[in-house]
Amino acid sequence: MALVFAMSALAAQSQLSALFDYSVFYLPESNQPYVETYLRFDAWNLTFVEQEDSRFRATVEVTLVARCNDTVAYLKKYDLLSPFTSSKEQTNFTFTDLQRFGLNNGIYDLEMTLRDKNSDSQPVVLHEKLNVYYPKGEPNLSHVQLMESATPTVNENMLSRNGYDMVPYIDYFLPSSVSTIHPYFEIYNLDKEIGNNSFSVNISVIQQENGFKMPKVGWQHTYQAAKKVVPVYADLDLEELPSGNYLIVAEVLNEQGEPMLMKNVPVMRSNPNIKEASATDAEIATSFAVLITDEEALSYYIDALYPIASYAEQSAAKQLLAGSTLAEKQSFFYRFWKARDDVNPEGKWKEYQQRLTYVEENYTYPKTPGYRTDRGRVYLQYGPPDYVRDEKNFVGALNNVRWSLKEPATNSYGDGTSANEGFIYYLPYQIWRYNNIPGDYNNRVFLFWDEFRGGYYKLLNSNARGEIQTPGWERMLSRYTMEEGAIGEVGQQFNRGY
Repeated sequence: MALVFAMSALAAQSQLSALFDYSVFYLPESNQPYVETYLRFDAWNLTFVEQEDSRFRATVEVTLVARCNDTVAYLKKYDLLSPFTSSKEQTNFTFTDLQRFGLNNGIYDLEMTLRDKNSDSQPVVLHEKLNVYYPKGEPNLSHVQLMESATPTVNENMLSRNGYDMVPYIDYFLPSSVSTIHPYFEIYNLDKEIGNNSFSVNISVIQQENGFKMPKVGWQHTYQAAKKVVPVYADLDLEELPSGNYLIVAEVLNEQGEPMLMKNVPVMRSNPNIKEASATDAEIATSFAVLITDEEALSYYIDALYPIASYAEQSAAKQLLAGSTLAEKQSFFYRFWKARDDVNPEGKWKEYQQRLTYVEENYTYPKTPGYRTDRGRVYLQYGPPDYVRDEKNFVGALNNVRWSLKEPATNSYGDGTSANEGFIYYLPYQIWRYNNIPGDYNNRVFLFWDEFRGGYYKLLNSNARGEIQTPGWERMLSRYTMEEGAIGEVGQQFNRGY
């Protein structure tokens, strides 16, 4: 597992919302690694339409692509159908999709595009770097996947595994209502290492901040002999686990108690009912976070963190905002900023708050807070751009050379504009350049466009790592009056960064 787009992803930039997770497993008999992807949708975020039998159903178009060195290794496009409802209002439920597909060893860019087929909202694109590495015959572990439950399989289905139907827990946030969680993983080729000797499996919970092992939470089991594949399904009691950020660590030990294999999964726990306060809880009690007593304001601040939050934090925030106490929200808010600046978390928050104020004043749109707009998100995530070019009525020429169309150009905007005598009339746009983004190359560029001339700018194209890259973006910006593959003046501006 991993964090936002390191293992999972929260698609919150548009109306459509989904939790995404994946795990990698292995089939030793065929030497074939395979991936499981999990999607969980909130039905109330989707558009339900009436069917022929007078019931209602939503449809999500899912495109799943795995690329290795720019080569497509796996591609699947399918329609995911929600359960039926008797009315559009009865959508207070979630539903899950699970996919399995094989991949060879390698490093992949896993891309998933989600589109509500009954809505005009923009598709949501999720990206994740995926490292698949299972050397033939060597002892190894699968990912550690959290499960909600396991029941004996009656009819074989996509949830079936080792004779049980296992329901994945597609989240990193463990609220107080979750009293038990089930880590599941598989051990491969251990028999080649230890023969018929016994071994044990330990599952422990470690505080991320200080590496402290929680004494009241854990699981252990001894196996008498190794096999080619050993499935492990554990019961982890969370009742005594206080609020905090943890790693659930799975270890395989030999007869002498020496560790041989280990993997972990990060989680975030909220459990204010535990009276024993940790050192971190004591810090929270006197921190800047407890001074924010206006719960509505605090909920706003938490929601506004999404541009810089990890997947686990986004997921936790989503759960908190759905229904938690003021104390839980204060605890989350403090831990969020302490993770970013252990010495001065309040100063780090104040710095972000200044950006947030600017974003709300400059990028808010009716019914859309500034931090939920593309420009607001980019500003909060990367800071103020080093250069901005703002064009409302830019007219350019293809490669700076006058050209003409054989026939008058037409477009779907209904404003009567077209390309005449070699000139290109672009929709309003802004170019933002960042001289340096940590973890990326220099001179990263973002191009936003006002597609409907209503003042709402969306990100159309960028060369920054992990951002949207739209083929034919300049042709879209020119209202399709440019020929395919042509580069106009705005394309040159984008390539230069100004």
